[in-house]
Amino acid sequence: MRLCFIADAESIHTQKWANYFAQSGHEVHLISRFFKGRPEHLDNRMCVHQLVRILPVSQSSSISILASITFWILQVRYLTRSIKPDILHAHFIGVPGYLGAISGFHLFVLSAWGSDVLTIPKRNWVFGFMTEHAVREADWIICVWPMLKDKLIELGAKAEKIEVTPIGVGTQKFSPGARSEALLRGLGMSGSPVVISTRNLGPVYDVRTRVKAIPLILQELPQDKFIIAGDGEQRSHLENLATTIGVSGSVRFTGWIPSDELPKYLASSDVYVSTSLSDGTSISLLEALACGLAPVVTDIPANRTWVNDEETVLLFFPGDDETLAARIIRLLKDRDIRIRFGRSGRDIIMRKADFKKEM
Repeated sequence: MRLCFIADAESIHTQKWANYFAQSGHEVHLISRFFKGRPEHLDNRMCVHQLVRILPVSQSSSISILASITFWILQVRYLTRSIKPDILHAHFIGVPGYLGAISGFHLFVLSAWGSDVLTIPKRNWVFGFMTEHAVREADWIICVWPMLKDKLIELGAKAEKIEVTPIGVGTQKFSPGARSEALLRGLGMSGSPVVISTRNLGPVYDVRTRVKAIPLILQELPQDKFIIAGDGEQRSHLENLATTIGVSGSVRFTGWIPSDELPKYLASSDVYVSTSLSDGTSISLLEALACGLAPVVTDIPANRTWVNDEETVLLFFPGDDETLAARIIRLLKDRDIRIRFGRSGRDIIMRKADFKKEM
């Protein structure tokens, strides 16, 4: 089968999805914006097509967005007619979904990831229009959790065309493993309890609350260490905040951790934290659960879809750094509850979110 995806080539979620089909023997094409050179984790058998832009895209400038999108539309129409795929599949509705919809190609499939339905359509009228047009034109829509289905219907999608399917996690790659003392020594964390966060450092993930909780934890558990992985527009601000409140010696901002290295970081940690204000299905949470980590995460609908408070996870209200600190302290002090949560989380992933089964 010949498949053509419109998606972010540098996204690990795009790479996992497209690689799966390329490695299964299908002919795969990927149309993408904004990448420098071919991403190294894409399967070599895949043909990657980069869209050219004529103006920088600004979230605040509707004219700039429209000018670039108009040029991309022409390119996507040319590419789809040249490739002649059996299926055109856009991942993340926003701009990729709109480009797929306006191409006029069918069969056209959309994958909704979360913020493309929950927050981006509210930014301005351009994104709202593009999202609504894409969901109306799609022949089939895949979304990663049930609440997104309701939102998609509000945006104009037909219920019978929507299927809820999580992306899933590779349960052999992400699995409970031995603590890597070499890794911890390299980070200056050997012999210390470790709390890890692996979310993007953008506003929606509210890592500021995570940093503000650290001094409260250190008052009671001064040996604790904290890994803040990922990158994003707020990284400098967060690093400065850690310095200002006097906790920089206990925190390591690692930047993006390669997917192949991430299981080692998770296996070497004791508690996983997510402070996200909004989510679809959080792959970061699923990866932590697959590795048997005890999580502390925000009490938002997307997380409650997967975990129950006091059974697999401890929840806290978004933005509440004091409760977050108290939850982390509780887990770090109670090894038995960490083990129980870890086993429960791993079982959930094996039953409901194994990557190969879902694909």
